[in-house]
Amino acid sequence: MLLDTASLYFRAYFGVPDSVRAPDGTPVNAVRGLLDFIARLVQDHHPDDLVACMDADWRPQWRVELIPTYKAHRVAEEAPGDAAAPAEEIPDTLAPQVPVIEEVLDALGIARIGSAGYEADDVIGTLTGRADGPVDIVTGDRDLFQLVDDRRGIRVLYPLKGVGTLQITDEAWLRERYGVDGPGYADLALLRGDPSDGLPGVPGIGEKTAAKLLAAYGDLAGIRAAAGDPASKLTPSQRKRLTEAGPYLDVAPTVVRVATDVPVPDAGHALPAAPADPERLAALAARWGLGGSLQRLLSTLQG
Repeated sequence: MLLDTASLYFRAYFGVPDSVRAPDGTPVNAVRGLLDFIARLVQDHHPDDLVACMDADWRPQWRVELIPTYKAHRVAEEAPGDAAAPAEEIPDTLAPQVPVIEEVLDALGIARIGSAGYEADDVIGTLTGRADGPVDIVTGDRDLFQLVDDRRGIRVLYPLKGVGTLQITDEAWLRERYGVDGPGYADLALLRGDPSDGLPGVPGIGEKTAAKLLAAYGDLAGIRAAAGDPASKLTPSQRKRLTEAGPYLDVAPTVVRVATDVPVPDAGHALPAAPADPERLAALAARWGLGGSLQRLLSTLQG
C-alpha cells in the first residue's frame, strides 16, 4: 500500500475540526486525522507493506522548465528561502503539523520515502513499477489513475468520504468513466488540461473530445499522426488546434506522466507490528496530545 501522504493529510486537515489541539493549544487535526486514516486503511485492507510517500519537491524545476505554469498558482506569495524553489501555499495551521507527522511516522517505523527533485507521485510510480505483487495506491489525486493496471493488480483507492468510503479505481471503472485505461488517462489528462496543476491542455479539446480521439487513434502519438495526415477523419478545427498545440504536446507527456526511475530504497517497507522507537513515540504522544488516534493505530498494527 502506497500513501500519497500530502493528499491524505490535506484531507485530514480539512475534514477534522481545528479544535482538535495539543495540550499547548496547537492544532493537531491533520496529525490525528492522518493517524486515523492509516489505522482504518490497515484495518480494512491488511497490507503487508506500507509506504508513506512524500513530496521532497512539490514543484520540481525540471517540470517547471517544460511548462512554466505548472502548479504556479499554488506558489506562496512570499515564499521563504530560495526563490528558485518557492514554497507551496499551505494553510498557516497545517504547515507546522507536517514535521510532527514526519516524526510520528518515523517513531512508529512506518516507511517514509521522498526523493530530492521529485514529487510523491514519482516515488509512487517507481515503487509501483518495482512491485512484484498487487499494489493499492491511496490518493485523492486523479493523476495517479495513470498507474492502474489490472494485469498487475494495481488499483487506486480514491477517498470519497474519509478513507472509510473509497472509490476502487480499476480498469473497468476507468473505461466506464473516461473511456480509457491507465496509460490512456495520462494522455487524456494532458489533452484536456488540468487547472489544478496549471496544465493548459489543448484549447477546444475537452474531456469527451479527448476520450473520443483516444478511442479513434489509440494514444497521443496516434492522434498527433492523424493531425499531420490530410486523409485522417479529424475535423479541420481539431487538426488546427492539435497542430498549433505542438510545442505543448512535445513536453506535456514528460510533465504529466509520473517518473518511474526515482532513486528510492528497495527494502524496509514492511508494516511494523511495534513502534520503531517507543520512547520517542511516547514523548511525541504526550507533547502533541495524540491520544486515541495513536492508540487506535497501534492496536491495529499489533492486531
